[in-house]
Amino acid sequence: MHLSYAQFLEDYHLDRVLGDRQGAAYIDVGGGHPVADNVSYHFYLKGWRGLVIEPQGDLAGLYRHIRPRDIVLDVLVGAEDGDVPFHRVDRLHGFSTIVKANAEGAAAFGAGFRTEMRPIRRLSGLIDSHGIGPIAFLKIDVEGAEAEVLRGMDWTRHRPAVLCIEAIQPGSGAPAWEGWEPIVQAAGYTLALADGINRFYVAGEENALLARFPDKPAPWDCVRHYYELGPALDRADHPDRALLRRLLKGFLAGLGSRSPEEILALLEASAGPEGLEAPGDLARLLRGDLRTPDLPAPPADALAAFDDHARAAVGRLAAFYDGGMITEEEAAPEGGTPSADQGS
Repeated sequence: MHLSYAQFLEDYHLDRVLGDRQGAAYIDVGGGHPVADNVSYHFYLKGWRGLVIEPQGDLAGLYRHIRPRDIVLDVLVGAEDGDVPFHRVDRLHGFSTIVKANAEGAAAFGAGFRTEMRPIRRLSGLIDSHGIGPIAFLKIDVEGAEAEVLRGMDWTRHRPAVLCIEAIQPGSGAPAWEGWEPIVQAAGYTLALADGINRFYVAGEENALLARFPDKPAPWDCVRHYYELGPALDRADHPDRALLRRLLKGFLAGLGSRSPEEILALLEASAGPEGLEAPGDLARLLRGDLRTPDLPAPPADALAAFDDHARAAVGRLAAFYDGGMITEEEAAPEGGTPSADQGS
């Protein structure tokens, strides 16, 4: 294993124990983002596939593009079928939960939440419906509702070889496994490793796997971590840098044909936690920075901010890539000027 995508080496520990299995299946309850801080992505890249449960629709939609072999369901998982309030935390999607007190705890990190009714299903029923098995590992990270997920399993019929369950209180990090550990113990699972965030268990019929777990969590630097790569835009040594440059060229080449609404949607998608700028600030951003002295006053409406001066800024960006001007390779280096044979 050369790269860990998980938050706390969960995929490294699971790969050490299960990595020699070919084309196995996993179940990822509380999948989160399909790549970042994701426990099952490493195994998807090995050719595995699985059932991913992610109740936040925008995140679930990403799986369908990035991990098309997986079965992805944007429902909740619990002890009984029905409908329950789901508390979706703004920005910090990893805090979203059916446990209201835990969602309220996200306020300490500057995030609010909104509540919506969502369907909840028993995990055994979902496994039966989608024919997943045999299951190499079951990972559960549902921000305090782990016991509800475990109560919805039929442990006589569905026997993941390994369980990886988040075992701390969201936000505080306090121990939280005492309420649900008796369920997995009664189902014939033995604790194999506690890494400070998660607890790993092995099914009784797979006891040979216990010897593959380390006596203590692996050292942090035993593998490279995804976050260490950094944003490809900022790192010349990023492994995906060449691809990013090509994609940016293609994106910029079509920028001039995008509508004002599409430009504003792109700006909103890249905005910070406060959202899109006020119309006046947005207008100044859209107009570029050529210090034109006779610009009219900024408009009061965001869409009206996309005026001729904003179109000029978009046009200037696109012209280097859409065939209207010299190519990027011919352009001046950063901070320099074009060479004499590049024209005026």
